[in-house]
Amino acid sequence: MPLEIRHATEPTPGGVNEDLVIAGPNFAFVLDGATATGAPTGCIHDVAWYVGELATHLTGPLLTSKASLVDILHASIGDLTAAHARTCDVTNPDSPSSTVAIVRVADGQLEALSLADSPVVVERHDGEILVIVDDRTSHLASYTIDAVRAYRNSDNGFWVASTKPEAAHKSVCATLPLDEVKRFAVFSDGGSRLADRYDWPWLRVLSEMEEFGPSHIIAETRTAERATVAGRFRGKPHDDSTAVLCLPRDLVTAP
Repeated sequence: MPLEIRHATEPTPGGVNEDLVIAGPNFAFVLDGATATGAPTGCIHDVAWYVGELATHLTGPLLTSKASLVDILHASIGDLTAAHARTCDVTNPDSPSSTVAIVRVADGQLEALSLADSPVVVERHDGEILVIVDDRTSHLASYTIDAVRAYRNSDNGFWVASTKPEAAHKSVCATLPLDEVKRFAVFSDGGSRLADRYDWPWLRVLSEMEEFGPSHIIAETRTAERATVAGRFRGKPHDDSTAVLCLPRDLVTAP
């Protein structure tokens, strides 16, 4: 079934956007660049380069292949790793990396994949909200720079798209009959903060995205961030923010 896909993305205020969103006729994905702060990466490329190249490697197969999302991600990470192995130390555990969240509609099914902390949120016709997210980054024993480096791409910590194709098989995945789905959305972790940090119900997030657009969700997030007392939350006070809303076409009414 064809989709109407609406999306918005915005960098951290004053920063460079390391999020990226791509939408096709029956798919969308969000990448969110991630590398250990201050660590030598062994790579001549920056995070934004990695995100852009991974997006390129993912888009072709998503347009043309019926392979599983896990297999597409596995091949994309492997091909990208090989492409810069001549110039970079791809054995360095701090090589540039990205979270991945993908949705695809095919053969009457909605497929979803989350690697690292970028969620897919689905609302069913019965009102149930399903959150498909790899939340291992929220359950680390320590968040010091050294600890996060040690946990990265490890079964004792978390997995992210970088130079190990096997990370794809650590993704959290789900498949649902499309006729059970009312609408669904994809976010970077900076785009999901209204629910994750500020106690907005997911139903409110999805409803306001549909009524006012994904950019409204980002604007509300910035308002909430600016009103937050320093130190209330772990992590950055602001982050790159991306929100994508997907509506099966027969649910979209003409204006």
